[in-house]
Amino acid sequence: MNVHDLPTPLLVVDGAALDHNVTTMAAERPGRRLRPHVKAFKSTDLARHVQATGGHRSFCAATLRELEGLTDASVGDDLLLANETLEGDRLTRLVERADARITVAVDSPETVRTAAAAGASVLVDVDVGLPRCGCPPEEAGAIAELARSLGCDVRGVMGYEGHLVGVPDRTARASGVEEAMALLRVAAESVGGDVVSAGGTGTWDLHPWATEVQAGSYLLMDTHYDRLGLPFRLALSVETTVLSVSPERGTAVLDAGLKSFGMDHGNPQVPGWRVFFCSDEHTTILPPEGPAAGMTAAGTTGLPSVGDRVRMLPAHVDPTVAYHERMVVVDGEEVVDVWAVDLRNW
Repeated sequence: MNVHDLPTPLLVVDGAALDHNVTTMAAERPGRRLRPHVKAFKSTDLARHVQATGGHRSFCAATLRELEGLTDASVGDDLLLANETLEGDRLTRLVERADARITVAVDSPETVRTAAAAGASVLVDVDVGLPRCGCPPEEAGAIAELARSLGCDVRGVMGYEGHLVGVPDRTARASGVEEAMALLRVAAESVGGDVVSAGGTGTWDLHPWATEVQAGSYLLMDTHYDRLGLPFRLALSVETTVLSVSPERGTAVLDAGLKSFGMDHGNPQVPGWRVFFCSDEHTTILPPEGPAAGMTAAGTTGLPSVGDRVRMLPAHVDPTVAYHERMVVVDGEEVVDVWAVDLRNW
């Protein structure tokens, strides 16, 4: 099957680039030293590929839906909900039926009690500078003490320096990570346990002290991370079709827009073209040179033709994948596999 025979918009995975990313990461962080984050790709098929190719059997997730899907697919033997939850009944059902070890992040008495009632292990989630979840480092010991008093296995700590993973300058990024991890060290000393879980794709190699890194975007990558000069290749694109061409304006219109891409990190890119703007179901592109706002490009040549196929590169992989129901794996233009994006929704 040729990728051009399939309807668009369509998620396309370059199989060779994906495997390069898997093996590059596994060489530096083999086995349990990496906990791939499935929120980045939301596919048990891709997770199973990472398990088989990279040798990783520990996974983390952002939602119970993702953990439920991994459990149903028998992927991984050590699953972490790297997020707080108060859905006690749902968590209990998951722990009861899972063959894998289930661990959840906690940062308050309420989330500790939810985990304890469900019989889950816990990591104390620590605020290391990202204004999101996580307890202050000085309160981590008390959280751990409460969890143990309720019968929880306290495995250690986690802290996500998400405010740093995209910092363009590597020196500044590394310095920020060192400061964030100093906070996590304080918490780890009071909490105990064997696990120190931290990091992401942008800081994957800046964690000599952490026992595991929660990277996920490295597998498929996006243009936001690509600007950091990481050793991972852009493996994900969105195949589109040219729907309309205006030589008078010097524009062409593709059949993917706001409903196909995560836009919080900016517009998608179209190699060899300029993105003029994205609307709900369309992206309007311009040649690499020439007018934009004035639209005085009468007679513009070199535009694609109606029906041509064009690949677009997402700026943020995680929400982009979540918009789609499947991804196709290709070798050149040949489709070699089809993977369901089966961990969507909540």
